Amino acid sequence: MSTTPIEDHALISDCRSTAIIDRAGSVEWLCWPRVDAPSVFGRLLDPAAGHWSISPVAEAAVARRYVERTMVLETRFVTTTGTLVLTDALSTGPGERGHELGHRSPRLLVRQLTAEDGPVEVAMELAARPEYGLVTPVVVEVDGGVRLRGGPDVLVLSAPVPVAVEDGRVAAVFTLEDGQSVWFGLHHRRTDEGAPRIHDQDELGRRLDGTIRTWRSWARLHQRYEGPWRDLVHHSGRVLQALTFAPTGAIVAAATTSLPESVGGARNWDYRYSWVRDASFTLDALWVAACPDEADAFFTFISAAAAAQVRRR
Repeated sequence: MSTTPIEDHALISDCRSTAIIDRAGSVEWLCWPRVDAPSVFGRLLDPAAGHWSISPVAEAAVARRYVERTMVLETRFVTTTGTLVLTDALSTGPGERGHELGHRSPRLLVRQLTAEDGPVEVAMELAARPEYGLVTPVVVEVDGGVRLRGGPDVLVLSAPVPVAVEDGRVAAVFTLEDGQSVWFGLHHRRTDEGAPRIHDQDELGRRLDGTIRTWRSWARLHQRYEGPWRDLVHHSGRVLQALTFAPTGAIVAAATTSLPESVGGARNWDYRYSWVRDASFTLDALWVAACPDEADAFFTFISAAAAAQVRRR
């Protein structure tokens, strides 16, 4: 299990899946195609369960924030030669706005890198390990990146630089010049679905920009709270939306599983479900954060789930 402090992790979401990224620029947790599916990256739980790291080769001071009114994460690595800005997003669907957030999510993780104030040497390593780390995928180089197939999962990495493949890992070391930007993309499909594909640089840039616009359009509709701690309340509303499974309106208790409250402890349940105990607090928080549509959708889901249990009895 990871020993990185919990405050050094950040959440991104497309309202179907979630990813958790640490301060070192590593995706430590990602489940596809749903938030409760087996992990593709699971180093949060096991060092051998997969990760995707991007960071400067040199030591760096790190600062992070969410892009304003979104759940898109920006990490700044300041080195002695320059600054690397890493922007991470689980892409929303093309043209999604407002209440459409999460309805057409393409299962695409976009990672933009930009060098500022000088050149930066960058290291990238991707080690996908589907089925909670039980599967090492077969990795094949293709034009524009690599294809990874393991268990029921098929992934395609769109890479703007040459990569090396060894023992199920994909790695690259390259230099970004001052002002240069590149994009990596990871696209997912199951074996019974259409194949994932390579995305070119322009398309990945458009997907990232579109995701920022989608989250901001949702915020404009739902975040009218003007009381104390306004910015924190608004951010909490976005986090609750990030924990929402858009097709049903369900809100999961957390994005993770199997993390005990203390090392060796027994409280290590799977929190990637809606917990009845938490539902009333969540509904109240949504109303305070001025998200009445989401509160209504969540209440409808909880009511339908409860009614189904009554019918079974």
